[in-house]
This record gives sequence, structure tokens and C-alpha cells, in this order.
Amino acid sequence: MLPWHDFVTVWAFLAANIASPGPNVLNTIALAMGSGRAAGFGSAAGVGLGIGLWCVSMTLGVAAVLTMVPGAALALTLAATGLLLWFASRYARAAWQGFRRNGMAAPTGKDGAGFATGFLRSLAVNALNPKALTSWLAVLAMFPTARATGADIALLCAGACLLSFSLHGAYTLAFSTPVALRVYLRAGWLLQATAAVMFTGFALRLALSLT
Repeated sequence: MLPWHDFVTVWAFLAANIASPGPNVLNTIALAMGSGRAAGFGSAAGVGLGIGLWCVSMTLGVAAVLTMVPGAALALTLAATGLLLWFASRYARAAWQGFRRNGMAAPTGKDGAGFATGFLRSLAVNALNPKALTSWLAVLAMFPTARATGADIALLCAGACLLSFSLHGAYTLAFSTPVALRVYLRAGWLLQATAAVMFTGFALRLALSLT
């Protein structure tokens, strides 16, 4: 069993990275405010599973595959760019509708996103997020993978899953309160518009990285 400081170092790095503004965080906040806690916790679960999948795949050698096969990295970047633009268009449409109505419609369980939608949307964003790829490349440089046993890798991945779910769960609780909902109903289109702009920015940055 590896010493605890090897795990704590990686988990601290991941905590700072997971909590920082990015596609996953924006997605969770928008779902929590727009559709409620079920969708928000679905997003949190999707992020948790996505982080776990990245952990397992990277420690089992995907990093080496991406290094040896440049086309794989290009395919990942193109897919991520398209996905981010698709989400940006959805947020932009919601922002325009809210602006035209001079406020957002109150989300309900029927027309709002549910747990499954939040989970699948978040899992897709996380699975194709190049930020996750670069993060795990850094993790592989910090964590002594060559000396790690199966139990070490399992513990590392379990901790990463729990950490990501907890942080996004906290975002969900904060942004699904009655106060947050009232603010959302009055000016939620601004959040949707901000998400659309930022998702577009992430997509453009990825597209420019191909040149």
C-alpha cells in the first residue's frame, strides 16, 4: 500500500481543478437552478462517474495510447468541440426565451430536466472534456503509478469519484435554494447566456488549439 501523502497530493490537486469554473461546474449550476436538485445531483453523479472512468482508463494506459496515436487526441478534441458548441446553443436558446418573456419559467418535474438527463448530460461533458485529459496527465506525473497495486488504484479512483460528487453536490445544494430559484426566475436568462458564452469560449479555444 502506498503512503497516504501520495493520495492526498493527487486529491488536493483534483479538488482545486474540479471546483474551478469550467464546463462541468457550469453544467451542474445551470441544471440545479433551472431544473432543481434532482437534475443537479444527476449532474454530480455524472461527474463522479466520469472522473472515475478517467482515473481508471488513464492509469491503465490510455495516456500512452494517446501519446502514440496522434489521431486519437485529435478525435477527442473535435468531439469535445462539437459537444461544447451543442450545449452552448441550448443555453443560448434558453437565454433568449427567458429574455423575451422577461423572466424564466418556473421549472417543474415534468418539463424540467430530471436526474437521468442531468446524469447523461454531465457524463457526456466530462467524458469528452480535454481539461480532464490534461488533469489526469498531470496526475500520472504526480502519482507513482509504476509502484501502485490494484488496491492503490482502486482507492485513488474511489476518492476522486467521492470528491467530485461532493463538490458538485455542494454546488447543487447552493444553487437550488428558494432564494436562488427566485433570483433565477427574475434573471436566470443571464446565467444561461453566461453559460452559452463560456461554453462557446471553451469550444473556440479547443478549435484554435488544432491550428
